[in-house]
Amino acid sequence: MPELPEVEVTRRLIAPLLIGRRIRAVHTTRPSYFFLTPPAQLRRALVGRTVGALERHGKYLLASLDDASRLLLHLGMTGQLFSSVVSSPRLLSSTARASLTPEAQRGFVPDAHTHLRLELDGGGPDVVFRDVRKFGKVLLLAPGSSDPRLDKLGPDALAVTAEQLARAARRRAGPVKSFLLDQAVLAGVGNIYADEALFLAGVRPLRGANRVRPGEWARLADSVRKVLERSIETGGSSISDYIRPDGADGGYQDERRVYGREGEPCSACGARIVRVVIATRSSCYCPRCQR
Repeated sequence: MPELPEVEVTRRLIAPLLIGRRIRAVHTTRPSYFFLTPPAQLRRALVGRTVGALERHGKYLLASLDDASRLLLHLGMTGQLFSSVVSSPRLLSSTARASLTPEAQRGFVPDAHTHLRLELDGGGPDVVFRDVRKFGKVLLLAPGSSDPRLDKLGPDALAVTAEQLARAARRRAGPVKSFLLDQAVLAGVGNIYADEALFLAGVRPLRGANRVRPGEWARLADSVRKVLERSIETGGSSISDYIRPDGADGGYQDERRVYGREGEPCSACGARIVRVVIATRSSCYCPRCQR
């Protein structure tokens, strides 16, 4: 699932295609749970609007329009937001991936999974939102309105402080890993970066959140920011479906210290990485480096 770094990389690369541009046409698939605002309503409301800004909070993108409405976009588990001129094996079916060499792959052609496509005045590529599993979401917010999905979010993970985390954890006896994944506590962190931040801070994912000491919260808040910032620098993690809007893969998956590395040696101490399941989520940690 795209987490904060992937969404932030997407925001930075999509923004130049959208900001200051007038939407000329809107193409959608038929109504489904992907659309929180019905497709016909989106088409009527968006055509002729100009995008003024593209912002992010946690894993949500918000495009501000010139009539003070906002377009909320969430990538869900397999959503891909990109320029229509790109090509990538991750935009092909598994059959096509196996049969075509990289040189033979064509530029992107809209398919049944292309649920939203924005044509913009002035030429240039369209902005495409594709999602094979349709867990992504599109919602048009009326001027001055919000949505419970946004209202329940905690502070953005790039700006969170140790004091905020410690205060929220006082009565939380559950695992600190689950605590970090709670979007009402910390907006933007998912499974990959929770594992990586806990490793960097030296805290085991199974430790009760209310048993993390003040100095450890300081390390953990700093580790969350460092891990997220480094992933943004490297373009995010392309482990499954994620691609950057320019068609390139991210690079952070090559720097993972614990996530997905069960049984491999810890890069710091050589101990074998352990995998456990915490609240249905896979979690990996070093039994020697993390206490």
